[in-house]
Amino acid sequence: MTTPALRVAVLVPCFNEEAAVATVVADFRRVLPAAEIFVYDNNSRDRTVELARAAGAEVRSERRQGKGHVIRRMFADIDADIYVLVDGDATYDAPSAPRMIEALVNEHLDMVVGFRVDQSAAAYRPGHRTGNWMLTGFLSMVFGQAFKDILSGYRVFSRRFVKSFPVLSDGFEIETELSVHALELALPVAEIETPYFARPEGSFSKLNTWRDGFRILGTILKLYRSEKPLRFFTAIGVLLMVISVVLAIPVIITYLEQGLVPRLPTAVLSMGLMIMAVLSVSSGLVLDTVTRGRREMKLLAYLSQPAINKK
Repeated sequence: MTTPALRVAVLVPCFNEEAAVATVVADFRRVLPAAEIFVYDNNSRDRTVELARAAGAEVRSERRQGKGHVIRRMFADIDADIYVLVDGDATYDAPSAPRMIEALVNEHLDMVVGFRVDQSAAAYRPGHRTGNWMLTGFLSMVFGQAFKDILSGYRVFSRRFVKSFPVLSDGFEIETELSVHALELALPVAEIETPYFARPEGSFSKLNTWRDGFRILGTILKLYRSEKPLRFFTAIGVLLMVISVVLAIPVIITYLEQGLVPRLPTAVLSMGLMIMAVLSVSSGLVLDTVTRGRREMKLLAYLSQPAINKK
């Protein structure tokens, strides 16, 4: 390591991880001996707290259930120069952390994502792999391509990133929000391949492929609406406009041929849809100005934090 003077904090959110948390703490203590390791317990009903404390971690708690709530508390409470975020399930490779930190510091980045390379068939279930591929592709289409693994829970952040990131999610969709924040502010980021292992015996995943996949997809759509309102509402406006025109064509033809409007309900519906289309585009224009102001405030909050200084 070339950054001995920088304060490094390892953040480990945990929920019922008694089978793995001690291993995670020990592994990161070995590869980052100068780092502070914080385990945040999220209402575990097993021996997670006891084993994490015995392994040498500082244990804190967050009562509101959900990974997003835990990360919000972590980012608010912990003061450091570099933050290493890792799940407490022993699936991520601790020896990769120094390499990720080196990249963050030497390349002046704000986030380094651990791109998961599975080491066994049990490490990465086919449903999760497919869902990750689809969601990553959708995110790239909407916000621009920068990541190959948006759902990785293994990340290294600068203080600038952490202290300017407004955590809004409450569950596993937090990784998507982290990625979108970096893309929206055009922050310097990178991905580094890291081994990804199967959970140890006795440890069970809290993820549900379909439920959490739909929640993440919903998060992307909500972020698209809030961060790209002009595109979002213009698309809706164009759709309504097309439907309105299709409904209006036979009414107009009849009027030109007979001078009558026998389909009055259709004509009223067409006019109503056209009005809604115009209102949708107008809303997008107004919200785009609001979003630009919000983005500027986020950028100012980001710039108010000092950059990493190699000492």
